[in-house]
Amino acid sequence: MDSQFLGSAVEMMILEVAARGPTYGYEVAQTVCERSGGYFDLKEGSLYPALHRLERRKLLKSFWREVDGRRRKYYELTSTGRAELASRKSAWFKFADGVRGVLGTRREGLAGA
Repeated sequence: MDSQFLGSAVEMMILEVAARGPTYGYEVAQTVCERSGGYFDLKEGSLYPALHRLERRKLLKSFWREVDGRRRKYYELTSTGRAELASRKSAWFKFADGVRGVLGTRREGLAGA
């Protein structure tokens, strides 16, 4: 098992949201929260440092846009980011399949756990 999977989950989710088109920080957090059924609630303290790391590594690029008289910083996936996302998703699914193989695919006995 590679412990990198746990530390990079937030970055992978951000890249996935950005893969659907330009987005800004609050929108990323809302999308992740909605798509995870409320399980992941990204806070500013983890979201914005991750966005900045991804931008420094050229996986995202940013630009400013004015919306309703307010400037927002948007993030967009780069071609390098798209390749990185594909690689991370492949590795993550292999990891999840390995865990599922050990735990089983049925969720028996979890009610009330």
